[in-house]
Amino acid sequence: MILPDRLSATHGFTLLELLFVALIVGTVAAIAIPMASNTIGYARLSGDARSVTNDVAVAKMRAAADFTRARLYVDLAGNSHHVDSYVKTGTPGWVARTGPTYLSEGVSFSYGSLATPPANTQGTIGQAPACLDNSGNAIANTACIVFNSRGTPIDSSGAATTTDAVYLTDRTAVYGATVLVSGMIQLWRSNPASASWAKQ
Repeated sequence: MILPDRLSATHGFTLLELLFVALIVGTVAAIAIPMASNTIGYARLSGDARSVTNDVAVAKMRAAADFTRARLYVDLAGNSHHVDSYVKTGTPGWVARTGPTYLSEGVSFSYGSLATPPANTQGTIGQAPACLDNSGNAIANTACIVFNSRGTPIDSSGAATTTDAVYLTDRTAVYGATVLVSGMIQLWRSNPASASWAKQ
């Protein structure tokens, strides 16, 4: 049986049709790639901020559970944080209770150019005070939020404090984890250009 020419002919796409499809795909990619990049960046910064906030809560609970002091230890230069507790028996001193958690690439402990802290938190914006070693000396490039056994944030003299906060940024936003004198932990977010803090 002989097939008619129109049934046996091979069909394909013209060069013009292929170029048109490539143009559409390129346009969609040009729109989608920056949006995906922004979403991934937001997820990294937000995840790091929540990790810091969780470790603050862990330090507060460990202080109460062990009936001692506990702290969030932040290595500002190394972009990491962990939880310590104070051991009273044997050789007294600070002991790490969790391993270090490192910030994502592009995220650092900083509040950028912001000059105002979240409302009803610190008087002046700044990272928590420097951590102290077992001899009571300040450790350079650190910040610590210390809790007593009642879950109250305290300063180096053991008095309740309201100056405790840790700030993170990737230059697209700034997050702040603050601790009120009551022990309430709050997470805030602001535009990096001007302080417009919103509770998260």
